Amino acid sequence: MPEMTKKSDHQKGAEAEVESFRKDLGPFVVAAETTRMAMVFTDATEPDNPIIFANDSFLSLTGYGRDEVLGKSFNFLLTHSADAQALARIEAEFAGSSNRGAEVRFCRKDGSEFWSAVFISPVRNEGGDIVQYFASFVDLTRHMENEIQSRMLIDELNHRVKNTLSTVQSIVWQTLRTSSDPKAIRESIESRLFALSRSHDLLTRGKWESAGLHDIVHDAVEPFLVSGGRADRILIRGENIRFPPKAALALGVAFNELATNAVKYGALSYAAGSILITWTMEPAPAGQRLVLKWQEKGGPGVTPPSHKGFGSRVIERGLARELAGTVRLDYRPEGVVCTMDIPVPGNARDG
Repeated sequence: MPEMTKKSDHQKGAEAEVESFRKDLGPFVVAAETTRMAMVFTDATEPDNPIIFANDSFLSLTGYGRDEVLGKSFNFLLTHSADAQALARIEAEFAGSSNRGAEVRFCRKDGSEFWSAVFISPVRNEGGDIVQYFASFVDLTRHMENEIQSRMLIDELNHRVKNTLSTVQSIVWQTLRTSSDPKAIRESIESRLFALSRSHDLLTRGKWESAGLHDIVHDAVEPFLVSGGRADRILIRGENIRFPPKAALALGVAFNELATNAVKYGALSYAAGSILITWTMEPAPAGQRLVLKWQEKGGPGVTPPSHKGFGSRVIERGLARELAGTVRLDYRPEGVVCTMDIPVPGNARDG
């Protein structure tokens, strides 16, 4: 009990000193009380700089009542009381060795956190001794959240650019391996980069969160429909299941390869040829599977190729790897059939 009485008496004495400064620095103290910036006075003569004055803006920022703040250590709001870096920043402010303020993460009464820049200035008596400190707080929470978000976006952009460049490199390298004709090389690269670009556009419309399978397929085959008047010869059936960006890009490139092959050698090279693209979700012990089929008919007779080109490798190996499933190309006499058996992605339903 004696300690509590002593502390209470000291608190009253410190508050009396604030009243004294109110008279000497009247306009400043009044401004501190009424400003929208959070401010406190601390007692420089006591350890831990206990708070002896807090304005309404500080109470609003922290969620505490005035009686809950007065007498508390200046550092009582720290998110982690043992945060050495935060303590060092604040100590530098009290010592006057900082010229930019201390950016510190604090904790409100309700447990939520906020970032603030803290600026601390000494208050001296007539003899020049520091008797109090005046601290102001600038809420940086929104700024810090925006900064974190910006860093995340930059990291994500870097990741996407690296993945895209890797895909472009693979397209160019594989095309050069399979052809020596400059015109054929140019057309092949342009076609595949255009398909990649269309997939990027589709994902951009969805804020790079996901893309629907129906949209992925339609965007991949649309150039072949428009250029050849084949709009009624490709039938797409299936729910618009959502795929994450990396899988969506892989699917877009794969369907472009299938459509290119169909135009050159398969069903779309004949007037009577058609393609049916369907998919269904089927139960499996490890979770639902998506079984997707690209089925051609009405085209020229099909025989298995003597060697597999870039397109076949993209579809069978690359796509299987990206989607963690199996992909099989069957060169049936009546038409090419591509069957994909892959896991149904999380949050697959189209909103």
